[in-house]
Amino acid sequence: MDFHVFDTYVKSKDGHTMHFDVITDKKETERAIEYAKEWLKSIGEEDAKVTLEECRFCHSQNVPEEIEIEIMTSGYFISKMEGCPQ
Repeated sequence: MDFHVFDTYVKSKDGHTMHFDVITDKKETERAIEYAKEWLKSIGEEDAKVTLEECRFCHSQNVPEEIEIEIMTSGYFISKMEGCPQ
């Protein structure tokens, strides 16, 4: 099954850029933005700006089983790239 990757860049409270991918089973940018906002809220960055400018469809791919399970459970998976809290 193909999953859809949305490349996302947002500014944190302290001004640095966080780069992460939102991976979901739906190729819907609006839904990916909502998932990004949900995750950002969970890490205390609820004021970060996330629009079509910050979150864009990148590509579709297969994912490892543990990520697929997370997507089927939560609707999405966040792949942290740069500047994200561990």
